[in-house]
Amino acid sequence: MTYNFMREFADSWGLLAMALFFLGCVAFALRPGSRRQAERAAHIPLKDD
Repeated sequence: MTYNFMREFADSWGLLAMALFFLGCVAFALRPGSRRQAERAAHIPLKDD
């Protein structure tokens, strides 16, 4: 593995992998029903046990 090969791989497939990961994270955050879970998680630090 040479430096040029790794750089070309990162420029093409690495960028594609990061873009797909980003889109997956956005889709996970915006999925139906996630608002309720996010609101519950936001209130965790405010709860007194």
